[in-house]
Amino acid sequence: MALYKYPQVLEVLNDPIFDHLYPPSTITPLSGIYRCQACGREITSIKGGPLPPQNHHQHTVIQGAIQWRLVVTHR
Repeated sequence: MALYKYPQVLEVLNDPIFDHLYPPSTITPLSGIYRCQACGREITSIKGGPLPPQNHHQHTVIQGAIQWRLVVTHR
C-alpha cells in the first residue's frame, strides 16, 4: 500500500482514471504508482512506457491474473 506522511502533499481526486485495470505490458496512460489488484505489489511507471510484463512477478491460480490499477499520480 502506498504510504505518505504529509497530507498536504496529496489530495483525494474522485476520477474514473483510478477505476481502470490494465493488463501486463499495457502502455502507461499516466505516470504514477500502480498496484497489482491481486497481490498488492506496487510499481512506478512513466507515461508512454509499458507496465511490467506478465513475467514481472508470479501469481497463484487463486490470486488470478495480474492487473494494474493507478493509485497515485500527479497533475
